[in-house]
Amino acid sequence: MPWLNTAAHARWLESETDRLFEFGRAAAIESGGFGWLDNSGVVRADRPTFLWVTARMTHVYSLATLMGRPGAAALVDHGLAAMTGPFRDEQNGGWFTSIDASGAADDTKSGYPHFFVILGAASATAAGRPGARELLDEALALTSKYFWSDEQGMALESWDRAFTQTESYRGGNVNMHAVEAYLAAADVTGDRIWFDRAKQIAERMIHHFAKNNSYRVYEHFDEDWNPLPDYNIDTPVHRFRAYGSTPGHWAEWARLLLHIRAGLEARGEDAPDWLLEDAKGLFAATVRDAWSVDGGTGFVYSVDWTGAPVVRERIRWVIVEAIGGAYALFAATGDPQYEKWYQTFWDWCREHLMDMEGGSWWQELDVNNMPSSEVWDGKPDLYHLMHALVIPRLPLRLALAPALAAGLLDEAQA
Repeated sequence: MPWLNTAAHARWLESETDRLFEFGRAAAIESGGFGWLDNSGVVRADRPTFLWVTARMTHVYSLATLMGRPGAAALVDHGLAAMTGPFRDEQNGGWFTSIDASGAADDTKSGYPHFFVILGAASATAAGRPGARELLDEALALTSKYFWSDEQGMALESWDRAFTQTESYRGGNVNMHAVEAYLAAADVTGDRIWFDRAKQIAERMIHHFAKNNSYRVYEHFDEDWNPLPDYNIDTPVHRFRAYGSTPGHWAEWARLLLHIRAGLEARGEDAPDWLLEDAKGLFAATVRDAWSVDGGTGFVYSVDWTGAPVVRERIRWVIVEAIGGAYALFAATGDPQYEKWYQTFWDWCREHLMDMEGGSWWQELDVNNMPSSEVWDGKPDLYHLMHALVIPRLPLRLALAPALAAGLLDEAQA
């Protein structure tokens, strides 16, 4: 029996979305921004407040606002106030990586959270929140100045506080989230440059690098964009720079390629064949290398360059992105195999990841599918979960918030 494009399944997704929206409200902290929630939904006082969490939660509650959830707009405004207030470096520009009661806890300028500022501001703009468009324009201008290389057509990783020295490392993760941010910015502003940048990054990262590597996406590069396959080989457990490749990103890239493809078609342009072909290849590789490959069930977190598991913990965001990727491929092709995978992944999540007593979802499970904290701890932010709960209710041609603002929720469902 099909689930996708049915009103009954949409109602279930909506119910779970509301459960998570309510859980996440507790992350808003009086000093500004959104804190790190522990497994019981209480902000951890021993953690600073991270820009990436605050920007992502601003995006999430922009979606809630557009879905008509009372009180959500105030949470969007709370996030915007933090990004235009304590997170902003008034002297040098840009935003601090993290803050605490005394000010900047980490004053470096990292591309990863800066691109989430774009996403959060774009979604808040779509939701009509005051000051959001000004923040979006500021973030786009600043990232264009410091985090974008016209020569390489890719995004840089990080700078020091004063934007005087940049890291020689180049990251695939920051570029993937630059694609997402630029797609949202293109929809909100109508400026084609952001869409073209997204496509340019995707073509190099996936059609040039990953396709020629059995669709195992390279994550780490030097400043000339030569892959660094042994990066962090001695410290493979890392939240943002894991050794090897992380299959969750392969599924996430598959969906992003299909957003680009749908965006081109919506603009009346022919989409190159590689966008669909590579999306299929990425998803197939994700299942091939990472799904229930080590004697247990679920996705392993990372693999080496032969596809063998490295970090075997089951991380929440990985299967969530696989759900979004399965939906996107079903929407693009109508192939029932992707509907089957979609259902398979959801069944596993309901059995193992959804915490119906403590709220939200477990962030990480061990190889026996019991809660653990080898890589991640607590239940910070709801961003990835929206890719399983909201994306399957929207067409691919627009980013989430612009699609909701256009009234496209459940447009294809009976």
